[in-house]
Amino acid sequence: MTRLLQLVFWAALLFALVLALWPQGPTLPGNPADKLQHMAAFFTLAVLGGLAFARLSLLRLFVLLTLFGGLIELAQLFPDLQRDADSADLVADIFAAAAGVLLAGTLRRLFARG
Repeated sequence: MTRLLQLVFWAALLFALVLALWPQGPTLPGNPADKLQHMAAFFTLAVLGGLAFARLSLLRLFVLLTLFGGLIELAQLFPDLQRDADSADLVADIFAAAAGVLLAGTLRRLFARG
């Protein structure tokens, strides 16, 4: 099960990266707000990462996801991508990653008892 979770995590990370760097950004069903898309992505990555990599500290996972979000915003500064870097997007990433890490920690404890 761990290998499957790891595979899903890496697929989700790659998917988030591609969508974040796609010129003009994707059009998603329901046209959700940009910040909501960021939060959904980073919450999902944090939960998946926390479960897939049980030996990785949750603090380290949080830091790595924060760096990933920062790198995305830096990459969006390149004019050819036709994207806009936004520090508010990084803030949304950070809060969502924190919430996801907290949930992953709770799930880790529950699974350890079970």
